[in-house]
Amino acid sequence: ECCLPCVRQIISRQNSRAVKGIGFDATCSLVVLDKNHNPISVDPSGEDPEQNIIVWMDHRAIEEANQINQTSHDVLKYVGGTISPEMETPKLLWLKQHLPQSYKKASHFFDLPDFLTFRATSNTTRSLCSTVCKMTYLGHEDAEYEGSVGRWSRDYFDKIGLADIVQDNFEKVGTNIRPMGEAVGNGLSEQAATELGLEAGVSVGVSIIDAHAGGVGMLGASIQNTTEVNFDNRLALIGGTSSCHMAISMKERHIPGIWGGYFSAMVPGFWLNEGGQSATGALVDHIIFHHHQSYALAKEAKKSNLSPYEWLNRRLEQMVLEREVPYLSMLIKDLHVYPDFHGNRSPRADPTLKGMVSGLTLSSTLDDLALLYLATIDAIAHGTRHIIDEMNKSGYEIDTIICCGGGTKNPVFLKEHADITGCRLVLPQEEEAVLLGSAMLGAVAAGKYETIPLAMKGMSRAGRTIEPNRKARSFHDKKYRIFHELHEAQMKIRTIMN
Repeated sequence: ECCLPCVRQIISRQNSRAVKGIGFDATCSLVVLDKNHNPISVDPSGEDPEQNIIVWMDHRAIEEANQINQTSHDVLKYVGGTISPEMETPKLLWLKQHLPQSYKKASHFFDLPDFLTFRATSNTTRSLCSTVCKMTYLGHEDAEYEGSVGRWSRDYFDKIGLADIVQDNFEKVGTNIRPMGEAVGNGLSEQAATELGLEAGVSVGVSIIDAHAGGVGMLGASIQNTTEVNFDNRLALIGGTSSCHMAISMKERHIPGIWGGYFSAMVPGFWLNEGGQSATGALVDHIIFHHHQSYALAKEAKKSNLSPYEWLNRRLEQMVLEREVPYLSMLIKDLHVYPDFHGNRSPRADPTLKGMVSGLTLSSTLDDLALLYLATIDAIAHGTRHIIDEMNKSGYEIDTIICCGGGTKNPVFLKEHADITGCRLVLPQEEEAVLLGSAMLGAVAAGKYETIPLAMKGMSRAGRTIEPNRKARSFHDKKYRIFHELHEAQMKIRTIMN
């Protein structure tokens, strides 16, 4: 229902026959259907059949994730040693244990991107991206089913309590797993073509998760006229409600707390390591709009014809001048935030962690909100530095972050990430790099490019570059030390209280 008006609006401006290929990306949320492809309720009450999707950030399966992690199965090394409740097998186990009737009725479990290609083509092909990254599929191993790539681990599903998936020969989760961008079936079905206002048979590429589409859309860009790309030096940061940190290499690397190595899960032929933060944009919004001064902020921003973020950024610039500090972060010398308000995805891989703030006073002015906002952005950037540090310990040499997404449209977010990580930040020419990456899948499916790497080289362009302020490095090193001290303090508090 969201795709239809969007596509129709776009093609109203040009000939629908100009569309030769379609690429789908979406969040890695779990879609549940019955044998007739009707929705099955995943509502905890089991009563609302329209609620048939468990959103990616739903942490209802924390206990099931713990059960799976206690098995120490070999498959877990491909998720950094610890499976997250944001992945699909803990959610499947939760459904089986808490909504057994819904689970029994289910005949299809799709990751949302794969559901969209199914809806467009009536073909149940799954993506290596979705299955490898979110369902523990072993994309690097020999194929078990004809026409497929890789295999499921039967022993893993047996051991974690999902033997029924194995007994059904994996029909519910997919037996035709293919690389992203490969043409699905016979293309756009007659029904979908009519609904979308396009030609039946238009090529549809095997899908990709939204953040991974951003990686495809950015990592291949030529920066400062480089002819050869060293992927070991680059990180794609896709920022939104959460943030994802994507790095690819020809080498297989298993990094504790970092998802992967995932083979061919983003760029075919490359191993993917994926870090992430479960709440970034969502955390910034939480800090701003739950603050005592949020109403006053909205009023002042409207008066100045600015967004709340723009107003806060402008006020911070004024405070730098008023307080005569050399750079922005000096404003929060005594204010520290630990950002894991929705748990830690990586590299600590602990969904039970909580947020922390040190340095509060009884003052609660708009300036105090501006400072807390800045401290939150800096805390998120320290989380990114932590992920990069762990990746670099395992063989990466990341010195460049290419970034897109909502958060990366905020100049303070960008500058603080450059200064805190010490990396050069590069913005793509195409701001909507996630959509560009998805379009690349459509281009490959339609035969415009033979491979995804060729599409990345041909369609990606680098834009503005932001260099870090080296003079602020020693200050941020101290703040980074406090970032880790806050985590240690939380662990000590937990020990005492338990």
